[in-house]
Amino acid sequence: RARLLVIDELGFLPLDPDGARLLFQVFADAYERQSVVITTNLEFSRWGAVFGDDQMAAAVIDRIVHHGRLVQFRGESYRVRNALMQEG
Repeated sequence: RARLLVIDELGFLPLDPDGARLLFQVFADAYERQSVVITTNLEFSRWGAVFGDDQMAAAVIDRIVHHGRLVQFRGESYRVRNALMQEG
């Protein structure tokens, strides 16, 4: 059992209903048992579309924010700033 679970780019691809239920179960199982890091470029208000269900998204968010810390990064993308393909 891992002590840290990392979910990168949550919402990059939509989840089908079975995938959404499975991911919800992952969050529910991890709640208060292990550390979870989630990266996403979506604000919480858009998570309903990711999970296909606003209530399921709200339940996941509830578990995340209970003991969580939100870190927001602003500014230019590192990848864009260091892209090899630049306008010349």
